[in-house]
Amino acid sequence: MSYLRIIAFSIADRGSRRITESQVLPSLRIAQLEEALQKTRQMNQSQVVTWLLAQFQQLEGTEKN
Repeated sequence: MSYLRIIAFSIADRGSRRITESQVLPSLRIAQLEEALQKTRQMNQSQVVTWLLAQFQQLEGTEKN
């Protein structure tokens, strides 16, 4: 099985830099998106969505503390 990798960048000030966390969904790590895509190779889509929603809930819970 091949490894899946997401490379994300932020573009600003006439340049770019690699980012490891979403700028749209605070605290969402790009690695979590990679993991979700990897899981689509092992699970059906509804299972992956359930897993991803659980990840979002965990993020929400840690932000409140």
